[in-house]
Amino acid sequence: MHNRTRLLAVLIVLVFGSITYANVKLPAIIGDHMVLQRGLPIQIWGWADQGEKVTVKASEQEQSATADEHGNWRVTLQPIDSVGAIEIDVNGKNAIKVTDVLIGDVWVCSGQSNMEFMTRTSMNGDEEVAKANDPQLRLFHVQNAAFELPQKDVGGKWELCTPRTVGTFSAVGYFFGRDLREKLKVPIGLIETNWGGTPAESWTDRQTLTSDPAFAAIMEKHRKAMAAYPDARKKFDVALHDWKEKTETKDPGNKKYDEGWAKADFDDSSWKTMPVPSVWEKSLKLNIDGAVWFRKEVTLPDEYAGKDLELSLGQIDDADSAYFNNEQVGDTGGDLAIFVHRKYRVPGKLVKSGKNEIAVRVFDHRGEGGFIGTPGEIELRAADEHSSLKPIPLAGDWRYAVEYEATPKPNLPGPKEPPHPNWAWAPSNLYNGMVHPIIPIGIKGVIWYQGESNADHASEYEHLLSSMIAGWRKVWSEGDFPFLIVQLANWMAPATQPVQENSTWAPLREAQAEVAAKVPNCGLATAVDIGDAKNIHPTNKQEVGRRLALAAMKIAYHQSLIYSGPTYRSMTVEGNKIVISFDNVGDGLQVKGDTLKGFAIAGKDKKWHAGDAKIDGSTVVVSSPDVSEPEAVRYDWADNPDGNLYNKSNLPAIPFRTDH
Repeated sequence: MHNRTRLLAVLIVLVFGSITYANVKLPAIIGDHMVLQRGLPIQIWGWADQGEKVTVKASEQEQSATADEHGNWRVTLQPIDSVGAIEIDVNGKNAIKVTDVLIGDVWVCSGQSNMEFMTRTSMNGDEEVAKANDPQLRLFHVQNAAFELPQKDVGGKWELCTPRTVGTFSAVGYFFGRDLREKLKVPIGLIETNWGGTPAESWTDRQTLTSDPAFAAIMEKHRKAMAAYPDARKKFDVALHDWKEKTETKDPGNKKYDEGWAKADFDDSSWKTMPVPSVWEKSLKLNIDGAVWFRKEVTLPDEYAGKDLELSLGQIDDADSAYFNNEQVGDTGGDLAIFVHRKYRVPGKLVKSGKNEIAVRVFDHRGEGGFIGTPGEIELRAADEHSSLKPIPLAGDWRYAVEYEATPKPNLPGPKEPPHPNWAWAPSNLYNGMVHPIIPIGIKGVIWYQGESNADHASEYEHLLSSMIAGWRKVWSEGDFPFLIVQLANWMAPATQPVQENSTWAPLREAQAEVAAKVPNCGLATAVDIGDAKNIHPTNKQEVGRRLALAAMKIAYHQSLIYSGPTYRSMTVEGNKIVISFDNVGDGLQVKGDTLKGFAIAGKDKKWHAGDAKIDGSTVVVSSPDVSEPEAVRYDWADNPDGNLYNKSNLPAIPFRTDH
């Protein structure tokens, strides 16, 4: 992952670091199929030659600007009301036409891996992807990019929500947007900007971090890491080379293409079959590294003949070369190959009606080898996303033969890349590369699923997240736009004690709840009851999206509804009992199960005992025969708690403690 960080940053520098402005240029976030935020002035910006006049026309409005000494220009249009698609014309020395632009609501979907978690890997993923077809829901995936300095542009493009686009999009984002579409009946634009495993400080702007003494330790740690980087880099490069020599099987070269292994008429009748997707170590018990060829014959109807197609193969471990009727249509290799979703264009001149042959040479350098995507993304489809041609599924049995095999080398842990200037985990680097460049696009709000990487420092998270939100709101200049937080799901071994004293996730959840309660226009959607003890990435992202949408309807759209489970309001000691009062009770409290669980109670000795908890109207009364003079109550205070208190809107109570 660390090599991936460094190499992606280098690639983006090559793309965006050498921008010249011989022609007018727009940022990637302004493009065909985009959604513009309704009710707000519309910002259109870009770059041109110094002093060049740029004119923007849209929906009977026209504004002009002159590029400054750095080539920057921007115009502001009045809010546009439209029930259909509009076009934006940008004219300078050249002309740009942005088409199929809708007016609706735009939401930013940010955070770490649980926000990055893809729709196709969610619960019932293949089914969800297959039915995801809504042209009024638009998706923009910001390509991963980390930088020491704020950038001007991002990689990515707007796409219509279809089965071919939604599979790799954020599941939480998609299900949230889908629910909003059903409730609001307006176009929704989703901007996905996230990176797995990253801390909140990476998403916080540098001014916020350097101006607040509370973050001095974070910045000093970063300063020391940067000072040590040159020497650390040299040592890492030597260690990486040595590690590859010890663990990596080298490719001796493609020997079988010249023998016809990619030809349609090649006789592969002696080849065996392997299910695709799968890895050969598991499906074939074939414990080798090296090159394995795969072939599949596909019969195409007449209407496919001569049409440009896209061959989608999902992810492959490690490298591949793909052929269509003996012609190479793509290849992927290098350190980042395993992360790439293979999508190769097949020229129409290669496509014929009837039988066609697809061949893929896969080379595995280390570890497992084969196809590691999901069945739904392995298909042959029209290159034109608006085509009526139906995709041809390719998952299933493929014929295979081994070209070159080597005994796997030792599976040794690789060296850890040291922090570097464009490291994704460095303070502000993801803000610089993945948030700053999309500002000032108009937005309705933000959904945020992050915190796992800050759980070891939960005590500082409340202030950090509050400051990050304030920083985003300041630079966006839209006031206190809604910011909706997903509270961490239950994970790890189920709780066995009334209170888990060493829990890191319980304090982090508390910090998230405090931010939602104290920061204006913030909301909380808890996932504390829908996690997975064995998986930090629970697959029920549908319910997370639904709860976020409920919070949005309340906070962003001002509808009168209960969007949260019961939240702690106050406690009263009555003899040997403590009475807990709640907000967000709605039509009342309920127990999911026979006995109310998750409550713990303690007296002056601060020893926690399982609470005997009972619902009494809109309160919960907690006691224990072991506590005669109670002082405090906690609920669901564990990494993986078992609380079952809900309101009658079927929303779970938010974990809390009355003591601090």
